[in-house]
Amino acid sequence: MYDLNEIYERVLYQSLGPKAQLKSASIVAAGNHNQGIRLDSTEGTYFLKLNFDHEKDILAKESQGLDYLRKNTFIHVPETFGHGRIGDYNYLLSEFVSSGRFQLDYWETLGYGLADLHLKTQAEFGLNEDNFIASLEQKNLHASNWTDFYIQQRLEPLLGKAYFDRLIPLDFLKKFQSIYQVIENILPKEKPALLHGDLWSGNVLCNSEGQPCLIDPAVYFGHREMDIAFSRLFGGFDNRFYESYESVIPLEPEFESRMGIYNLYPLLVHLNLFGTGYLPGIERIIHRYIR
Repeated sequence: MYDLNEIYERVLYQSLGPKAQLKSASIVAAGNHNQGIRLDSTEGTYFLKLNFDHEKDILAKESQGLDYLRKNTFIHVPETFGHGRIGDYNYLLSEFVSSGRFQLDYWETLGYGLADLHLKTQAEFGLNEDNFIASLEQKNLHASNWTDFYIQQRLEPLLGKAYFDRLIPLDFLKKFQSIYQVIENILPKEKPALLHGDLWSGNVLCNSEGQPCLIDPAVYFGHREMDIAFSRLFGGFDNRFYESYESVIPLEPEFESRMGIYNLYPLLVHLNLFGTGYLPGIERIIHRYIR
């Protein structure tokens, strides 16, 4: 069994080599499963994410997602230096992002940058490998049809998990599934777009230069309206973000009427992670489309 300081030292050694000696460590973020630690070393300051009760490759997948973002948008994405497992702990070592004050063009930069990301495309929806959203597995098998992908690889797995874990009864499951025909008819046809996949305010930082920085992705090629809808779910971003985004690639008309359909997925994520407090939000969306 390792103590935490020994883990920090081993992470630095495995990721950066013997020159990086630990000077100090301090916890800067803590959740139900993850810890975020600032590591000050002889080679600089780094951000370490640790968890100990997830799949062994969860932080490796996060590192890959950050690489996808970094290669495909001009928005700042933290550089990664190493990932792996020490004892019972998974780790990811990355650039430490110091916070700053918003520059005047902060929201415009985020809007243009997300549009830049969404302009990256491929032949089919999905990704070459599965990954995670938070601690939940996210399947990414390639599919030519977005609604099939969304229903079979996003909604159904989490709906089934919620039923298996007794978070929802059978009648609720069946009522939820009745919305699938609506999904077939309401979503516009578009090319696959590279998505952040977990785009809410907690996953966008303001860096020391006053510019946006994207973290904690759940990337895949999907419908770009997924990211826009998710960004509106928990309070939303400044209007300048949406205006800048649409100046590059406008949304199809009546997006507001579709937004709830997309947000069923993040709400199911939260239902499975945090419990039935998220059921009323899901029920309101279902009732909006199913009379």
